[in-house]
Amino acid sequence: MQNKTYPFAACRRGPTPIRSKDLPTRKTSMPVRLRKLIGTIIIIILVVVYALAATTFASLLLGAAPWWVHLAYFFFTGLLWVLPAMLVIKWMEKPANPR
Repeated sequence: MQNKTYPFAACRRGPTPIRSKDLPTRKTSMPVRLRKLIGTIIIIILVVVYALAATTFASLLLGAAPWWVHLAYFFFTGLLWVLPAMLVIKWMEKPANPR
């Protein structure tokens, strides 16, 4: 048998994999200190707005409700603000990209 040469032999092996060092670098991460400052301000605003909204809602709609409804409402609304605050804290605590 005779060896056949293929002029496009490199194409037969498939595309070459892209290495991470070949990709353009982008700085998408902000400094940790700035992220923590922004997160702290967001949490303070969240707590103030949430407390005002929860209290306004309670005073408008729960005025004639029994004491146990008030207790349950303020128990759950007192804990509910933690969920969005956890997301902000999780964002704040992301590690910085290595340089």
